[in-house]
Amino acid sequence: MEPENDTRISEFLLLGFSEDPELQPVLFGLFLSMHLITVLGNLLIILAAVSDSHLHSPMYFFLSNLSFSDICLVSTTVPQMLANVQTHSKVISYAGCVTQMDFFVLFVGLDSFLLTVMAYDRFVAICHPLHYVVTMNPRLCGLLVLLSWIMSALSSLLESLVVLWVCFCLDLEIPHFFCELNEIIHLACSDTFLIDMVMYFSALLLGGGSLAGILYSYSKIVSSVRAISSAQGKYKAFSTCASHLAVVSLFYCTSLGVYLSSAATHNSHFSATASVMYTAVTPMLNPFIYSLRNKDIKRALKQFFRAKQ
Repeated sequence: MEPENDTRISEFLLLGFSEDPELQPVLFGLFLSMHLITVLGNLLIILAAVSDSHLHSPMYFFLSNLSFSDICLVSTTVPQMLANVQTHSKVISYAGCVTQMDFFVLFVGLDSFLLTVMAYDRFVAICHPLHYVVTMNPRLCGLLVLLSWIMSALSSLLESLVVLWVCFCLDLEIPHFFCELNEIIHLACSDTFLIDMVMYFSALLLGGGSLAGILYSYSKIVSSVRAISSAQGKYKAFSTCASHLAVVSLFYCTSLGVYLSSAATHNSHFSATASVMYTAVTPMLNPFIYSLRNKDIKRALKQFFRAKQ
């Protein structure tokens, strides 16, 4: 007997991590803490970049946009999970699920594009330092950020249209803590081959293209740094890229690791647990990575809080 389907469904069930009642307060406290730390840390980065005139440069402009994107990313998934734990409910409306998935894809894509733009900024700064001010002018920086938003929005719109075409079965349980696109597609009753091809093509074109841009930029940076004669000069050049490299490695290694491991194991529970790394942990760690070794941000924050006293 074939599974029934219904195109007029009204809600999904988010199964989350565990049904153990004793574990729910621990999960609530953990994710609430991570969410607050992420929002506060990224707000401080934005505050430092806006308040200090010395940080009005392309690098910090892109960084503040990345921080804003990270705040939106965690605010798309974590609050719904916290609300479900607090109310002992697993229900999310169909419209709410599609909206959450839409914004999640938007801000993950925006993170990816902004990291690529930041890699290009470091490429120009190290490989063409004499032309940096002229090349990375405010107009170009604004256009790069705008283009990142447009590309991310188009990708998000495409994924949303794909979901709206799907006919779902009556089993509407999503083994995840948010409406993850791949898990939603797995609930379809009809053949999803064409949909899967659209998803993979979009991911390859956008995610793969962004990663290729980053790798190309750093290949040129490494070539330029190797040509520097002094060890101090090489260290100074690489130090300007250290934080960005750490964030890029964390973002792509965790996201690729989650999808490759979930494809190999087909374990939805493992995928949900592992996805916390790039949906919550990475946005939380980014402010620490950029601020701990960055004297300019530390100075800007100290001056801001002194002025408020």
